[in-house]
This record gives sequence, structure tokens and C-alpha cells, in this order.
Amino acid sequence: MYARRTACLLWFLLLISRPGAAQTPALSSGVPSQPSLASPPLPPPAPANPPPPAPAALRRPRVLRLQTEAADQLILKRYKYQTMLPDSLGALREVRALVLALQGDAYLTASADELRWAGRDTLRVRLYVGEKFRWARLRNGNLGDGLLTRAGYRERFFQNKPFQPADWARLQERILTEAENQGFPFATVGLDSVALRGADISGRVVLRRGRAVTFDSIQVVGNTKTKKRFLTKYLQIFPNQPYSQQRVAAAAQLLRQLPYLRLRAEPEVRFARGQARVYFLIDDRPANQFDAIVGVVPNTGGGTNSNKSGVQITGEATINLRNLKGGGKQAGVQWRKTDAKSQLLDAQYVHPNFFGSPLEVGATLNLYRQTGDFLTLRPRLEVSYPTARAGRLTFFTEQRSSRLLADSATNRARTSLPENIDSRYGAYGLGYARNNLDDLYFPRRGTLVSGQAAVGSKTIRRNADLNDTLYRRLPLRSTQISFGARAEHYFRAGRQGVLLLRVRGEGLLNARLFQNDLFRLGGLNSLRGFSENQYYASSYGVGTAEFRQFTGSDSYVFLFADQAYFRNETIRNAPRADQPTGLGAGISFRTAAGVFQFVYSVGRAKQQSFDVAKGKIHFGVTSRF
Repeated sequence: MYARRTACLLWFLLLISRPGAAQTPALSSGVPSQPSLASPPLPPPAPANPPPPAPAALRRPRVLRLQTEAADQLILKRYKYQTMLPDSLGALREVRALVLALQGDAYLTASADELRWAGRDTLRVRLYVGEKFRWARLRNGNLGDGLLTRAGYRERFFQNKPFQPADWARLQERILTEAENQGFPFATVGLDSVALRGADISGRVVLRRGRAVTFDSIQVVGNTKTKKRFLTKYLQIFPNQPYSQQRVAAAAQLLRQLPYLRLRAEPEVRFARGQARVYFLIDDRPANQFDAIVGVVPNTGGGTNSNKSGVQITGEATINLRNLKGGGKQAGVQWRKTDAKSQLLDAQYVHPNFFGSPLEVGATLNLYRQTGDFLTLRPRLEVSYPTARAGRLTFFTEQRSSRLLADSATNRARTSLPENIDSRYGAYGLGYARNNLDDLYFPRRGTLVSGQAAVGSKTIRRNADLNDTLYRRLPLRSTQISFGARAEHYFRAGRQGVLLLRVRGEGLLNARLFQNDLFRLGGLNSLRGFSENQYYASSYGVGTAEFRQFTGSDSYVFLFADQAYFRNETIRNAPRADQPTGLGAGISFRTAAGVFQFVYSVGRAKQQSFDVAKGKIHFGVTSRF
């Protein structure tokens, strides 16, 4: 019995320690501990003139009977296996699964030694369980301590612990992964100096590194104007750098995050003379954007022109230029006229690979003007570090200044502070974003998560036209915290259906907030069914459920529901809250001029009920070139 066990175990260790192997062994014929599970002798033949076959529901199932030693019966009670199987093949599979489960739990010599039929429907199996093996000690052979530690090796995990093949296989995989990320893509790993003392196994883990490999260059194949120099810095794959399989795998994900490139196939690596050349098959995709959207909403008395027609005309125009001169640079401008009195202007510039580093530097400028009330200007500078696995981490600093636009006579006549006030806010913050969407423009599956938080000092500035005594009991300096988050997920729903679930929100923490400090909520980009920037909010959250039925690669009809909650807390007024709801439908399809979108929506809130006649209509064309 000892010789049998030793031979079985040595064969088992050789199998799981073969070069580059890191998997649980399958049952194999011709091995003492793992006999062939080919079908046993057939049941006794049927009579010469058998009766017609019985219906499937009346056929007798196969019965599995296990015969083991008394000590092994207690062990088998911990395993779940079926004793009634629909056919003989199912019975054999059940025996195979049970033997593999025992071997995976350190009973390395477990085997099905004999299989025979008793009658026509009972399979009897003589099962040998054997001893439970354990690691006496697994020593470091020729691996550096740093590599073995990064691979997750700890000596206590392999000392007086059950010998479970899955644990050893995982250690092998991690060692190979570390090796191929350090310039040895052809490394193999195995056991050496294996010793067996009773049920205790000891040995050394040995790595055969093979030839060292370095990167040669990257090659771009396809119809693209993107410069190889930019991609080399963006992907951080430099000549003569040690080869890293992780960096090659990350390159595909990083390229999918660029809206102006389409990756047609996974990267291909060719090895020659100790160097690796990486080929990328990519094409340019239309990403430069020009669009104009016109909104028609019922008149709310916001101006003379709107009174004449009974409606208000709102609008939006956007220009985004991406991948300028093939270097990945981006610039954009957006203008929006949200109502008769409000206008908004956004401008941005993004410069990747700042001074050859993987860092991305960007600058934005936001200007919001409420005619007759206030003007707010917010410049921002940010530095981002994009990664494939961990997402995009951003550090930013921003300034926010706001000043009153009311005429001097009105301000001098005030006996209390106005709802809007002159102020300045400087902050530093962190942002994070990650997405694995299958398409940046028309996603069908995937997740997008982003968030940011900032803290800074807010200063209330004295307005020369206001009576200085109005500021007497108002602290002019305070600490303000702002935060925001967004998460959305796209689910497949049938062949062409997509369900979008999204949650987003923002908040301000400060005891001295005025109306021009607050967020604006409402409209096509935040809460559909309501006028643009209809609500002021110190904090808000919006949940969205939207179903899209695609009729083409970039055409679909959709239904949506937006549910929001917001609070308005300012120093001038008592806190207010509301829970507005927006419902609607729309269509988006491609035309010769671009993607045309039409949206109709209605909203309900405390001071507003669902009214089809007061619905909001938005339509426009988005053109990418």
C-alpha cells in the first residue's frame, strides 16, 4: 500500500508541477490512483424480442452505490453527490466529480478502483479515499524574495497546511505573472527536491526564467493620423524597457478610453532576438463634435420677446476638437442660453503626456450670467493620471468668484442682504473616474463611475453699493466643502434593448450659502421635464431609469423616468425641499447632417403637476467629423 501511495503521489506532483502548468489535474487512464472511468461492462443484454420502449418519464434511472472502507465513510458524508442519475454517462460523471473534489481537498490518492454493474440499473463503485496530505514545508528555490513576496507567497501558508492543488496552482500562476511582467514572458515554474514522509510533502519552488525580453517598439497599423510618438508615451511602452505582459494588456483598455480611436483587434506581440514588437490595429473614428440644440418651452414671463410668442426659445451650441494634429490634444467650447435671462459658457483644453510623462494636464473655464442678478466665473486647473486597471485619478484646484449685477441704486436702497452676494472661493480637491463601457457614444453594456471632493476657503466680499452695516453680524471667512458623484450601468435587454440605470448628485457644506453659490437643476442635461436651471439646490440627487430600443448601430427610441430630491438651504431663507419627477420619451437617429435627437418630457413637483400642454420639447443635431 505504501509503494502504491508513493507512486501515485509522485505522478500527481509531476503532473501539477510540469513547466508552466498551473491547473488541477484531470483524471487520466492508466494511472493507479486515477483508473480509467470509461464505461464499465454493459448491463445484461435485453431479451431477443424486447417490448416497445417505455416513455421517457417511465424509464428507470441509474443508481450509484459507493463501497468504501468504514473510516472513509465518515469523510464522504461531507460531500454532496447524487445517487440517482438519469443515465450511465451521468453516473460516470458523478464519480469523476467526486474523485476530483477529494483530490482538491488534499486526498491526493483518492481513486475509483473498480466499477461494475449490478443488474441493469445499478453501478457499484469501489472508492478509495486514502490519507489527507499536507505541506511539511515549501521552500524558496531560486526565486528572489521580492518576486516571491509579490506573488503572494508566505511560508506559513505552506507549512503544516493541507496540500490543496488549487492553492499551489494559484501560486504558480502568480509567480508566472510576476515573471512575465519583469521581462521573462517564457518563464516556467515547478517543484524540485520533492520529499514524502508519511503524508507530509516538502519541496522547493523553482523558476526557470528563460531568455530576458525587452520592448523594441510599437507599430500602428490602420487608417489613423495619430502619431506613434503620442501613443508610445500614452501607453508607456518605451524601447529597451523590460517586457511586461500587464502593460500590453492594459494598452487595449487605455486605447478604448480614447473617443477618437477604434481598436479593431487585440494587440499582437511578435518576439525576435530577445525583443518584443507590439502591433496595434486602430482606425480613426469621427470624434470632433459640432452640435446645436434648440429648446421650445412655454413662456413663464421671462422677457418681452417671449411674451409676444407665448413660448421661450432656449439653445445650446457645442464645438469639441479632439486629437489635434494626431497628438491627443483636445479643445472645446460650449454655449448655452438656458432661458431669457441666463447664459452659460464653458471652455476647456486638455494636453496629454505632459513633458513626456503619463500625466494629463487640463484647464477649464466656466462662466454663468444671470442678467440683472449676478455673474459667476470659475477657472479650474487639473492634473490627471489615467490607468487601465485603477481608473483615472485627478488632482485639481479651482477658483470661483461671483459678483452682483444689480444697479447701484437698487443696492443702496436695500435694508438687508440680497439673495445673491459677492464672494470668492478657492479650493483643492481630488477626483476619480472609471469606466468599462463597450462604446463611449452608444454604450450597450458596462459601468461608469466618477466622483470628486474639494475643500477650500470662502470669502464674502463687501459690495461698495451695499450699506456696510449689513455685513456686521456676518462672518466673512469660512470653510466650504463640495462633493459630487455619478454612477451608471448599462444592461442588455433582449437582442437590441438596453436598460440604463443612473444615480448622480452633488452637495455643498457651508453655513453661509447664498443663492448664487448653489447648484442649478433642471433641463435636458440634469432633470428632464423641467425648464433649464429651474431649481436652486445646495444638495441634490437624481435617479434615472431609461430603456433604449436600438434600431441601428447609432439609432434608437427610448423611454425614461427621472426622480430627483433636492434641498435649498441658504442663510436668507428657511430650508426648502422637493421631489420632482420627470417622464418622457424620445428618438435618436442618424441623418446626413449628423445624429438627430427629439425628446418630449413632462414634470411634476410640489408647485407643478403633470400637464401634457406644458411639456418640454428638445430637438437638435449632433454632428461628428
